[in-house]
Amino acid sequence: MPPRIQAITALRLWFLPVKTRVPLKFGSEVLTSVICARVWLRIRGSDGEEAEGWGETPLSVQWVWPGASPFNWRQDCLTRFCVELAGNLMAIEPAAHPLVLGHDFMEQRLPEILQSFNRGNPPAEPAEPMPWLAALLCLSPFDIALHDAYGHLTGRPVYETYGPDLLERDLAGFLEPANQFASRYPSDFFIPAPPTSLPVWHLVGGLDPLTADDFSGNEPQDGEPLLLADWIRRDGLKCLKIKLRGNDADRDYQRLVSVARIGSDHGVEHLSADFNCTVLDPEYVNQILDHLAQDEPTIFRSILYVEQPFPYDLERHGIDVHSVSARKPLFLDESAHDWRMVRLGMGLGWTGVALKTCKTQTGAILTACWAKMAGLQLMVQDLTNPMLAQIPHLQLAAHLGTIMGVESNAMQFYPDASAPESRVHPGLYSRRHGRLDLSSISGAGFGYRVDQINRVLPSPVLSMGMS
Repeated sequence: MPPRIQAITALRLWFLPVKTRVPLKFGSEVLTSVICARVWLRIRGSDGEEAEGWGETPLSVQWVWPGASPFNWRQDCLTRFCVELAGNLMAIEPAAHPLVLGHDFMEQRLPEILQSFNRGNPPAEPAEPMPWLAALLCLSPFDIALHDAYGHLTGRPVYETYGPDLLERDLAGFLEPANQFASRYPSDFFIPAPPTSLPVWHLVGGLDPLTADDFSGNEPQDGEPLLLADWIRRDGLKCLKIKLRGNDADRDYQRLVSVARIGSDHGVEHLSADFNCTVLDPEYVNQILDHLAQDEPTIFRSILYVEQPFPYDLERHGIDVHSVSARKPLFLDESAHDWRMVRLGMGLGWTGVALKTCKTQTGAILTACWAKMAGLQLMVQDLTNPMLAQIPHLQLAAHLGTIMGVESNAMQFYPDASAPESRVHPGLYSRRHGRLDLSSISGAGFGYRVDQINRVLPSPVLSMGMS
């Protein structure tokens, strides 16, 4: 019988604060710092052997929980919910593969834990319950750590643990329609020879200066680039993701054109447009795209896809988007909580899915399998992942295959945060010739090589099961 996770025997949780060198705008909010949740856990396998695993996710409040409640209150909710999850996870007796464990926990336990947390949570003004996307974010470092630990338990890289020799369920036990997924496993949907380097996308934030005239006078003097042209030259960039407002069409059009022209002048080949979930009418996007097609056809052709212009909640905002996807591929991001939401989105006209490990490794794998079976295109998007969070993020893109490489922007917003990791994995934290080099990833689990990374951690905020 293949090894199973019988129990989580010990767990530690850290909250690691990181400050940005420059601000990053998310919709109506601005990110200037983030807390990264880092998890270490120890598991016991069915044969009595033990193994350890690590997971990490930035708790990006502005992305996961946009709202009018005070930022500090929302951030505190996320950290407290992480602690709540740790206790619940330590109490389970799974006897399962981590994909089964993660799926069943999200289906059967997480909704109830979130509901209970929101009932007992001291309300802010205005009172806003913590959303499901935030619950997934908090769960993700634990889930990632379980997959890593299972890799070490079996002595295999994580992506070699998703086949029929180790998984006790085929995909029919996770996805619908079941008859389409019978006798199929996640390994059937991975690309046969994962690349060891990936094209990388640079994020052009809404506050990023394009020329020296845009400088505020508060720019850091740390030797890192400030202007877009300097980033492109230094990193050899070929792909730019452009953050837009979604509520000012003239400004969004001019921003697209300005960024595209700078990019074109320096050899950029591909663009994507991210409207930050603020658009309510497809005509807003259509008019911008049509204006580009008519007046700037070269720029229009360079737009590879459009990302999540419309609100997160597809059930509440069931907007028909076929007119947009008829013009350009249209990718779900924040709305793609799981394969059911992707199915709903496909019916509304969405044609692609932007995956993120911060919604759990389990969810990313299962969503990718459903999307690939449905013929949707894939992208792997960043949550400005530093430190260990970068490694599962890049591995997801490498093994699933995407429309074009992977987004990675931690080196723009907090390059020093990953200094210890970059000494072991230099190609993961520096973009050169428009690519990231994954060749340093090796060994079982996610191939972090944690024992070689000289990172000094503070005392954990939570330690459970430690003898």
